[in-house]
Amino acid sequence: MPKKLTLTLAARGHELDSYNHVNNAVYLNYFEHARWEFFRQLDLHVFLKHNGNLPVVTDIHIRYQREIKLFDELMIESYCYQEKPYLVFQQRLMNLTTGLASARATTKLIFIDKDKIVRDVPNEILSGI
Repeated sequence: MPKKLTLTLAARGHELDSYNHVNNAVYLNYFEHARWEFFRQLDLHVFLKHNGNLPVVTDIHIRYQREIKLFDELMIESYCYQEKPYLVFQQRLMNLTTGLASARATTKLIFIDKDKIVRDVPNEILSGI
């Protein structure tokens, strides 16, 4: 069973659009922040920094479900698995203020080396998830 990790945050004023709710593009930032936090919580960020293989997003699909308003408390649940040649993240953005789901995302990552050559998902990543 894949590990599920969570990140909590709050919607901030500079993330709002003219409709006074969080702009849809900000959701991308929320999900990316949660993916890096996933690596950090598992101490895999150190491996990524020193190994030379970096994750690169190749595909992301977001299903927007409900708006987020200023200061809403949010939680992103993330888990991932390998689907060769990708590392796939499944994420869910919950609005803790309303108790309702706000969005979900599926993101596919590949890994590239310093010469930008695609590599397999490192075993250290797979054993950590």
